[in-house]
Amino acid sequence: MQSKKEKKEKLTIIPKERKGIIARRPYDFWADIDRPIDRLRQNFDEFFWNPETSFLALPDYRTPVMDVVDLGDKYEMHVEMPGIKKEDITIDVTPTMVEISAEHKETKEDKGKNWLRQERSTMDFYRHLELPEELKTKNVEAELKDGVLTLSLPKAEPKARFQSTKVKIK
Repeated sequence: MQSKKEKKEKLTIIPKERKGIIARRPYDFWADIDRPIDRLRQNFDEFFWNPETSFLALPDYRTPVMDVVDLGDKYEMHVEMPGIKKEDITIDVTPTMVEISAEHKETKEDKGKNWLRQERSTMDFYRHLELPEELKTKNVEAELKDGVLTLSLPKAEPKARFQSTKVKIK
């Protein structure tokens, strides 16, 4: 048997302290990059689109979807304006431009309801289009049906419809 005095002492290894260099795992580097990006992602919608706190808390402006076709003697324009009454639409036509705007305000109050979100109270539409040929501004016709505004815009000097011809290769 060995006595306590005869036991060999074990060496303890203490790493030398490095000054100025911090040992980090690669994951720590990516975590440092991801942290501010995650914070931005979490607050992005609220920062820009929350009606109560947003610095963009202005009236809701929208750009309606529009189709325009050249029919030779006139242009025909279709503009989607759902939920807008014809009394709320303003159409201004110059010889080379069409400007459409609408303002819709919900006036009824539903105080008894427990709203979670209310975004449909007001909205404004605006769209303008410059045309390549002059129009007969006095003969413009407009019709609103099923949320689609249709404009018939006759040309001042109608040009023949563009037609293509197939050419055979010799």
